Amino acid sequence: MPVSVDDIRAAAQRIGDAIEHTPCLRSLTLSRLTGAELWLKFENLQFTASFKERGALNKLLRLPEASRRRGVIAMSAGNHAQGVAYHAARLGVRAVIVMPRGTPNAKISSTRVHGAEVIVEGDTLAQAARHARELEAREGLVFVHPYDDPDVIAGQGTLALEMLEQAPGLEMLVVPVGGGGLASGMTVAAKALWPGIEVLGVESRREGTTLAEGIAVKEIGALPSSILTSFSVPILQVEEESIERAIVALVEIEKTVAEGAGAAALAAVLQYPERFAGRRVGIPICGGNIDSRVLASVLMRGLVRDGRLLRLRVTLPDIAGSLARVATAIGEAGGNIVDVHHQRVFGVVSVKSPELEFVIETRDREHGTALLAALLAQGVRALLVA
Repeated sequence: MPVSVDDIRAAAQRIGDAIEHTPCLRSLTLSRLTGAELWLKFENLQFTASFKERGALNKLLRLPEASRRRGVIAMSAGNHAQGVAYHAARLGVRAVIVMPRGTPNAKISSTRVHGAEVIVEGDTLAQAARHARELEAREGLVFVHPYDDPDVIAGQGTLALEMLEQAPGLEMLVVPVGGGGLASGMTVAAKALWPGIEVLGVESRREGTTLAEGIAVKEIGALPSSILTSFSVPILQVEEESIERAIVALVEIEKTVAEGAGAAALAAVLQYPERFAGRRVGIPICGGNIDSRVLASVLMRGLVRDGRLLRLRVTLPDIAGSLARVATAIGEAGGNIVDVHHQRVFGVVSVKSPELEFVIETRDREHGTALLAALLAQGVRALLVA
């Protein structure tokens, strides 16, 4: 094995209290919802809102003094970048980070705030890596790989040590997989402490544009792959809708913010509930760096998906008081009008029959159905728009 449990224990001692020992709590509501006993490890509460600090710090602390003086370089879509930048600044080490185009602005800004020199180069993580390697050779910097490095893997494995101490008796760990650093490190630690524990990896089914850009890595790293293969770790693929549902569930139920990759493990439990039913399952919420605009869109799409936000198209007679009558009927049925669009020119049946589109907030899908029935009973012609 390129990484042993002793390496992980040493990493835990090395990084000590320089990282947060985040809580691992049982979610009663999510457990009832999924049929599994779910324990959540809130790594989104790290200072940089991601588990990546663990591996980055362990790698930096393992560097000889001469290497630290030269400075480090990394390629990252965001969380590894912030982990390297933050702890390099703490240790007085120069850090250069190459990030691919398309990296969320929030992650680029946060990396710069931590004092790193940020270069945006390449359309993919692989292209960013090539540019980082060129700078490594040109400027004599030390490359800090986000996942294909034994010191980084050992650092990430400390998460499992904490989880199994905080929630003894876990039967399964469900871990997001991008490059595989977290999954491989956690597997080594977990299997050493609890040989019978089952570890499952999770990937996004979409290889291109995905909400889980933090795990949108084309191939698992060589070292992580060798570890995961040795332990025969299966990998589940999740749909974008499941990732969105997981993000919404974490916000609404746990009052915590997760990015797409950070919610991927919960997405797997939501998508494949029969795989986890009745089991005691540990899930790392491994990152919380999501663009606020994307989060807002995900939450609103969740309301639509659950039938709590409806779009109705209503055709009105062109007479005074028609709009007021419909608005009153919606209010009496318990609907809250969020938005109204009045259409007289485009796509109407008759100039004497203007169309209105209402966006209406309801309690749930059943309430929406009752609201439509109430409108129909009052002679309002309303069409639900998908």
